[in-house]
Amino acid sequence: MASPLWTQIRKKEKSHDELIKEAIKNVNIFRNLSDKEISEVKNAVYNRTYKKGDYIFKQDHPGNGMYIILTGTVQIIQEKFIGEEKTEEILATLHSGDFLGELSLLDEAPRSASALCTELTETMGFFRGDLLDMVNRKPVLGSKIILNIARVLGERLRITNQMLSELQEKEKEKNNEHE
Repeated sequence: MASPLWTQIRKKEKSHDELIKEAIKNVNIFRNLSDKEISEVKNAVYNRTYKKGDYIFKQDHPGNGMYIILTGTVQIIQEKFIGEEKTEEILATLHSGDFLGELSLLDEAPRSASALCTELTETMGFFRGDLLDMVNRKPVLGSKIILNIARVLGERLRITNQMLSELQEKEKEKNNEHE
């Protein structure tokens, strides 16, 4: 007869499959999808592990998909050149549950920044080709995902506009002080 204690412990452990589904559900792009639709997305993602110092993608390289961080830490870095000198600016530090690169699901423009793993990092990749295939095979699901991408990008644009407005206001105040 199995011990009730061990049965409880086994019940609490989540399978890797359940962890993947949970990670997908927690990403805004996949919000409001049914369990069946989440399973469809799960079947389209690719798991990849990166070592510390590996790049998930590099600035100016073509974008082809987004990534969800399962474990680890990723810095979003923008490289700039001042004359001949290259500088790097850390734009964001992302952790488990965060996602990056979603704009490349919609266009093929080069990446605007690099994604550098600062520790052992496990990700799930969801690529434009898989999204387009989903739009053709499951148009309702594909449309939901595309609308969610649009919502996320809209939210980010509003935040960026607010930040730009605040910077312009500060610059105006600074210029008025010097007059």
